[in-house]
Amino acid sequence: MSLLREMTKFEWNNRFEAAFDELKHKLTTVLILSLPMERGEFVIYSDASSQGIGCVLMQDGKVIAYASKQLKHYEKNYPPMT
Repeated sequence: MSLLREMTKFEWNNRFEAAFDELKHKLTTVLILSLPMERGEFVIYSDASSQGIGCVLMQDGKVIAYASKQLKHYEKNYPPMT
């Protein structure tokens, strides 16, 4: 990315404005997560690699919550839980 180089001047243009407006619209209007129901089974999907961990909580095929984390260098040395 050229913006990560030293002495690079950032100029806001119409392309950036359109992308920002689209992202803002999606984040404020689209319902991403569902509300959990009091009754019903939950399913948890999880995944881990040497780079990160993640999980999704679902109910009736709808995403209720999700989380992911990139591991820090020292966390990569932790032993796996059994």
